[in-house]
Amino acid sequence: MKITLRLIVSLIFVATLVAAIFSYYQVESEKERLTTELTLKASTLAESMEGTISEPLLSNSPERLKNFIERFTKRDPFVGIAIYDSKGMLVDKSANIDLSKQTFKKDIIESSIRNEGISNFETVDGVKIHIYTSPLRRDQQIIGSLILTHNASYIDSRLKDIWRTNFVRLLILSFLIIITTILIVRWSLTGPIAQIADWLKGLRMGKIKHPVNLPRGDILGPLANEVTILVKNLALARASAEVEAKLRAQSESLWTAERLKEHVRHEVGNKNLYVISNREPYMHIRRGSTIECVIPAGGLVTAIDPIMQSCGGTWIAHGSGDADFETTDQHSKLSVPPEEPHYTLKRVWLTKEEEEGYYYGFSNEGIWPLCHITHTRPIFRLEDWVYYQKVNQKFADALLEEIEKEEEPLILIQDYHFALLPYLVKSKRPDARVAIFWHIPWPNPEAFGICPWKREILLGLLAADLIGFQIQYHCNNFLDTIDRFLESKINWEQFSVERQDHITYIKPFPISVAFPAILPAIEPTIESKDVLRKKIMKEHNLSIEYLGVGVDRIDYTKGIIERFRGIERFFEKYPEFIEKFSFIELGAPSRTHIKRYHDLLAEVEETANKINWRFQTKKWKPIIYLKAHHNHETINRHYKAADLCMVTSLHDGMNLVAKEFVAARDDCDGTLILSQFTGAARELHDAFIVNPYDIDEVADAIRSSLTMTFAERNVRMQRMRAVLKEHNVYRWAANLVTTLSRIRINKSV
Repeated sequence: MKITLRLIVSLIFVATLVAAIFSYYQVESEKERLTTELTLKASTLAESMEGTISEPLLSNSPERLKNFIERFTKRDPFVGIAIYDSKGMLVDKSANIDLSKQTFKKDIIESSIRNEGISNFETVDGVKIHIYTSPLRRDQQIIGSLILTHNASYIDSRLKDIWRTNFVRLLILSFLIIITTILIVRWSLTGPIAQIADWLKGLRMGKIKHPVNLPRGDILGPLANEVTILVKNLALARASAEVEAKLRAQSESLWTAERLKEHVRHEVGNKNLYVISNREPYMHIRRGSTIECVIPAGGLVTAIDPIMQSCGGTWIAHGSGDADFETTDQHSKLSVPPEEPHYTLKRVWLTKEEEEGYYYGFSNEGIWPLCHITHTRPIFRLEDWVYYQKVNQKFADALLEEIEKEEEPLILIQDYHFALLPYLVKSKRPDARVAIFWHIPWPNPEAFGICPWKREILLGLLAADLIGFQIQYHCNNFLDTIDRFLESKINWEQFSVERQDHITYIKPFPISVAFPAILPAIEPTIESKDVLRKKIMKEHNLSIEYLGVGVDRIDYTKGIIERFRGIERFFEKYPEFIEKFSFIELGAPSRTHIKRYHDLLAEVEETANKINWRFQTKKWKPIIYLKAHHNHETINRHYKAADLCMVTSLHDGMNLVAKEFVAARDDCDGTLILSQFTGAARELHDAFIVNPYDIDEVADAIRSSLTMTFAERNVRMQRMRAVLKEHNVYRWAANLVTTLSRIRINKSV
């Protein structure tokens, strides 16, 4: 109530002040207008009388003047007339001028000296009188003076009316201010605050309620956002505690974010974790006049971000967003996630030439096709290799600056973009514990031998204390490659390489996704598969029984064209599914600067159009190709609504899309068609494992998925979810950090 009263008094004070100022200016303006108007009227009247009065005044005919004055005053009794001769003596006047109370001598003299009419005001018996004195001329000679008086009391009356009217308006405005303030305060402040209070009370009592719905941009919006985050965190903590208690009761040991945090703290103490990757976890881009924070697509971000949110630390990455620079501080840093910061993101800035040579050139036209067996010829250019070295050095400098005052820092380098970084860091900081995780496959020695700078890359990698691959097969290939091209001591039992008193361990760490997802239990709405499917089918104007989904970055390693051909073969072999089954491909364009990728975009679209042209009907088409950067919410909706998900990579390190799909299916329904050439195929045995090059096998897998009973789908999905539950990303991170922290390092190297 005190806040409302203070607000009302403040608003009324301001309104009164503004009304007084504007009323003052209005009164002054009106006063000036009326005065000017009255003076002009008197001046015009005096000019019209001058000729009539001058002749009898010169001929000394007082009777004619008297008759003129009488006639005029009868016609206009509110105007007084007085006529004076050239000596300032009164000649005649009208009856409504009282010379005992009015003196005009001063005005007559001033008017004669200035030879022009003058205007003045006097108050007689409380009445305001306007006096206009004008010289009478004949042949440029002043022969007398004419006095005209008007009753000007109406001017004061008009000005009083203005003050009175504005005062009444102020009273009405004050009343409206009081009513409006009370209503708005109750609607926008006290009401929502009461809702938030009830919400927090429910939380305190263990009853999680839906978030308070406030209008976007409302005064309580920031408070509601913070309270929402607080409630979710508390609810998540409570849910985590319940899960932990349940697991203890069941004698199970599940890795969660909280357990990982405690484990890392126990293993490494208060040391920070430093992650280096090319792709940043949060990107700022311009959309019109606003700046939006988006999460880039890709398995690396999906896997690493939950770990960094759990453990904290610093993530160093290339700032590639067009608004990235203006959202960082003077040290190119910012706290992320934006809504609830848990760790620091440091951005490294690259020139167009550096990005073209290091990323698009050497990394993605050289190393990427070299490591993937997809029959795409790798291209190696000297200028790209020069930029690759330069950018690795730039990231090394940024990292060394961050770890300057930290002893034995833990550094986790991500992927093939930074093969030289372990050496650049360890040469300056031999005490650092450095691991590099190679997300993509490692080829056999014959394939890797194509690279002109294979020795430099291997030496750069072997400077790390730990090299992680997705599967054991890639570890074997790496050691075979070392054995072929470098002189070193290989321990096949411990899977380590010793060279120049430095030991590097090579281990498989199959990466995964965050699981289980506790948060959905406290989300405001959880839509069922049927509800989501109806919405998605309405969006795409579909009326079908079965829905398939694929989620990919548009890359020639993902087997998207082979997938489409498998779908085409499916409709050829099983035409009874025409108009009953549609496949939605969520494709994110990638690396379009590279000709092979640019051509692939056109090839994928052309293949989809060709199949649609062949099979589509007026109300149905088999493939819906959505080429865009889709957010996690959109992807998750399609995961939950689909009957099957197809992952047909031609060669892949792990492929987290397969695991994301399984993690999203909390209804334990749906089937997964998975390429045998993915790392995930070695864990998710209950998926339909296929050879993506065999389109008949793909077609048959689609049919088996769609005709399988719910009971069998349910059993398969439960088993796959059990695998993810046991081997989630928190366990992956714990194994990686534990292995790295327990390695004995030679600080003198």
